[in-house]
Amino acid sequence: MSAAALSRPATARRAGPLAGRVRAPGDKSISHRALILGLLAVGETRIEGLLEGEDVLATARAAEALGAEVERLGEGSWRVRGVGVGGLRAPAAPLDFGNAGTGSRLMMGVVAGHPIEASFDGDASLRSRPMRRILDPLALMGAKVVDAAEGGRLPLTLKGPDRALPIAYETPVPSAQVKSAVLLAGLNAPGVTTVVEREATRDHTERMLRAFGAEVTVEPHGAHGREIRLVGQPELRPAEVRVPADPSSAAFPLVAALITPGSEVTLEGVMTNPLRTGLVTTLLEMGADISLEYVREDGGDEVADLVVRAGPLKGVDVPPERAPTMIDEYPILAVAAAFAEGETRMRGLHELTVKESDRLAAVHAGLVANGVEARIEGDDLIVRGGGGRAPGGAAAVATHLDHRIAMSFLVMGLAAERPVTVDDATMIATSFPTFFDLMGGLGGDLEVAP
Repeated sequence: MSAAALSRPATARRAGPLAGRVRAPGDKSISHRALILGLLAVGETRIEGLLEGEDVLATARAAEALGAEVERLGEGSWRVRGVGVGGLRAPAAPLDFGNAGTGSRLMMGVVAGHPIEASFDGDASLRSRPMRRILDPLALMGAKVVDAAEGGRLPLTLKGPDRALPIAYETPVPSAQVKSAVLLAGLNAPGVTTVVEREATRDHTERMLRAFGAEVTVEPHGAHGREIRLVGQPELRPAEVRVPADPSSAAFPLVAALITPGSEVTLEGVMTNPLRTGLVTTLLEMGADISLEYVREDGGDEVADLVVRAGPLKGVDVPPERAPTMIDEYPILAVAAAFAEGETRMRGLHELTVKESDRLAAVHAGLVANGVEARIEGDDLIVRGGGGRAPGGAAAVATHLDHRIAMSFLVMGLAAERPVTVDDATMIATSFPTFFDLMGGLGGDLEVAP
């Protein structure tokens, strides 16, 4: 059966104001890492609020294949009994990660630090994504690619060394996945593994490694970077992990509330880690009515309730150094920019070209198809909004199997003059399985083809 036959288009159309109090799904980055560190700890880790999307469930299955006992106790509640650093077993079958780029890349780091061989595979989208930036530093640590598709892509087989080597590695581009893969491989290497990043990226791996008992130090490096040092071969202890609401998922109802006239929405318990708040910072610069209430710490990270009210937005210049703090939120920011007064320039978006799709090209195409003036200059995306006039809509947007492209243009449809359709909504379940129920509960008019 063809992929087209399995696809389910979805349409969003303008309705009344959005209103209500909701909680976005658990953070995907934290969910992946909680399962992986639960695998590498000795004893039982309990996780509450785990994102039960397809990406995270693929990581749970991989952890089980590598030796952990993984059990779902109830909605969002999971138990992982780990085997400890150095205790992994070789999986009996290839590890199928579906669409999960984060899960596959982080687990490559885990395997690369152990004397086992494992094969990695995924769906058509994941098979098209580059893995060389992960494999290069892992090779320096002694791992070998036994077999791979052209360009170091999936499916591939990775063999860890008998004894992993600690390295000092400077990431060539800002990437939390590369940093995390190296640190996870370094867990089973004697000595100190060091990662230097010129632009600081999300620090969930460092925070969670400490929570599980690893010795991790972080120092400033240059104007915007950091140097992370990990002491290898710890005995990780199990932890209680409370997963906060994912800011990347919360971004969709947040922007929907901003652009739908008369709306007021409260988003509960959203992670406000400074390395994840680039979208909120940018929207506030655009004049968005967003207030952070009940600011607190939960599960080792900062969280807050976000109260969002519709109102006018103005175009801004988004600096390239902000990209690591909002790399997944540019598609939905582009939708917000389409409703703003004047021009918004988003600078330095090369990383978007190697996500689930070429997001830079996909966002531009979707905007133009829906009557928005937009252009690409180098690695910059420039969007000229209609001010008080909503985009025309009426287009069918090609998602390229990308969940964030699908959700972004469905949000546009909630406030555009005419309905917006996306060619497939099935992959939304990879990160936001409750998207349609949540948006419908707020008053949004969305329909998925049967």
